[in-house]
Amino acid sequence: MSKEKILVTSALPYANGPIHLGHLSGAYLPADIYVRYKRLKGADIIYICGSDEHGVPITITADKEGVKPKEIIDRYHTINKEAFEKFGMSFDIYSRTSLPLHHETAKEFFLEFYNRGILKEKKSLQFYDEKVKMFLPDRYVEGTCPNCGNEEARSDECENCGALYNPSELKNPKSKITGQTPVLKETSHWFFPLGDYQSKLEKYINEMNEKYGWKENVLQYCRGWFKDGLKDRAVTRDLDWGVKVPIKNAEGKVIYVWFDAVLGYISATKELSEKSGKKNLWKEYWQNKNLPAGQAGTKYIAFIGKDNVVFHCIVFPAMLMAWNEGNNDKYVLPQNVPANEFLNFEGKKFSKSRNWGIDVIDFLKVFPVDPLRYTLAANLPETRDTDFYWKEFQLRNNSELADILGNFINRTFTFVQKNFDSKVPVNGKPEKIDKEMLKLLEASPSKISACFEKYKIKDGVFEAMDLARACNKYFNDSEPWRTIKSDREKCGTTLNICLQAIFTLAEVFSPVIPFSSEKIFGMLNSKPTGWDDCGKENLKAGHQLNKPEIIFPKIEDEMIEEQTAKLNNERPEANQALASQPAAKKDETITIDDFFKVQLKVAEIIHAEKVEKSDKLMKLKIQLDNEERQIIAGIAKHYSPEELLNKKVVVVANLKTAKLMGLESQGMVLAVEDETGKINVLTVDKSVKNGTRAK
Repeated sequence: MSKEKILVTSALPYANGPIHLGHLSGAYLPADIYVRYKRLKGADIIYICGSDEHGVPITITADKEGVKPKEIIDRYHTINKEAFEKFGMSFDIYSRTSLPLHHETAKEFFLEFYNRGILKEKKSLQFYDEKVKMFLPDRYVEGTCPNCGNEEARSDECENCGALYNPSELKNPKSKITGQTPVLKETSHWFFPLGDYQSKLEKYINEMNEKYGWKENVLQYCRGWFKDGLKDRAVTRDLDWGVKVPIKNAEGKVIYVWFDAVLGYISATKELSEKSGKKNLWKEYWQNKNLPAGQAGTKYIAFIGKDNVVFHCIVFPAMLMAWNEGNNDKYVLPQNVPANEFLNFEGKKFSKSRNWGIDVIDFLKVFPVDPLRYTLAANLPETRDTDFYWKEFQLRNNSELADILGNFINRTFTFVQKNFDSKVPVNGKPEKIDKEMLKLLEASPSKISACFEKYKIKDGVFEAMDLARACNKYFNDSEPWRTIKSDREKCGTTLNICLQAIFTLAEVFSPVIPFSSEKIFGMLNSKPTGWDDCGKENLKAGHQLNKPEIIFPKIEDEMIEEQTAKLNNERPEANQALASQPAAKKDETITIDDFFKVQLKVAEIIHAEKVEKSDKLMKLKIQLDNEERQIIAGIAKHYSPEELLNKKVVVVANLKTAKLMGLESQGMVLAVEDETGKINVLTVDKSVKNGTRAK
């Protein structure tokens, strides 16, 4: 029987800015750890990524700098490729969507759908700048939101309140190119009928979830789109930059970037085929759905951040379904899409415009890579948003990598160097404590493997560090500093097992901290043996070890203080913004009558889902006494929907109904915010009846 092929992709990052730490935690580090682990398992696996180089964000960046889009993509493709390499990303290829091969692939899909009559042509009104004689994409128009009055709203959407509207409803529209008032002009575009595939998509996702266990956050997001009903989606737009629409009477139009970007995975694999000299290599991974009995197909895993769920769980699968309906060469669909939530920076969202955050390339100029990889891996936003804090980074390095893993390695090597001439001692007569340690080593790879196979990367990292803790305990309990004087053979047995443990740790940690693991294997004068065998006794007695070195130097307070000071210096407006918020006056009091006007009641959360197109808002359905209500709460960064279900909370029951992103909110959930910015919902004992008034 042939071996199963595994195809792994990470979302293509936009080539209009540098990669930051938040990007790494979403789509890249989890995938890299998984891929490295599967390679150690001997899997037939390829890992595909590249730069997304079309779309309006790139043209806007180019316009701001007064250069051509190609200059922007060339710059950031190079910067990000270098950042990924220094971070240790193990892509088989890092491609580009500006390559002719990609343009051919995108046009092939477009023409396939166009010629089969799948695409629908529709006319609509769009803003047009008469001075420069061009249609304006939504990001090129700014005006006043008809819903909330925000004066920096886009032509079809307000980022302030989340309202969606027709361009004709925008007040005081202005072209961001000339500053003049644009006119509404009719234009034609082609649309992909996403709604026609809704039932197939729902069936597909349900089947994949039943077989392979999709993450709840991904399922909730998809269900939200299905509940609203999928609609036709434009696949072209009026723009000069991008893949030209390959039909007559489509001058000045390109294929919409959402359509062409996901096809970058296919074109990148084609490029890999060309570079490897194997013409049909890409087909072996992408088009082997219906193989004869005894031949294994492809398992396709798409790693993304939560902002890309709709494209990888709904849009791309629908495109592949449409292709497969009319062709014998059928594409595989994602078996799983383990999307992560967002990583924030020091309690706030990464923001290029507000200069908040740190880019990967800048980080690695100051600190080594593996402590960053480990810190991010131990704090991945797998089920809810998490934060990167400088102090936590220091603590992870010093207290875990240095004091637990590094300390165990260092004292074992130092002891063997001093007392056994840097050679592996004989495992003489293992006692109970020794046998238990060997048993733990043998069991650990499969325990960590169980986590990685389910894309629970953070749990796998915890298990690996827990093994290092157990190794330290074994060293301490065995007391080799005592037995070297009283029982040299017993001491040799202890140190032999400690060295076997270091071998195991080097391999199970290698997907997470590959550069450090390579150093450890160098000290062991050995090479990885493969995941399934790394828990065995792999070092023979008498094997010569190399000179030890400190793998994880401590990060001093001064280095962290320098980084935090830099944040404050670069972003004084953050402190000003906080200072400008109205604070309660010390002498401002209320009467008991004022207090009793507020009805605080106990309610049970019976449904929770994230609000579409918002990273902060959660839509809750609560049960009071005999009444169900809907509340929109700004807690989505701190809780997943499943964490809120069945919680008994306190709500303001007589708050005037308000609208948030077009959704009614009939109350408010009480919560507290700690010093790190984390919000904790106030809960009460489950025995308290719904509707009970808090006093």
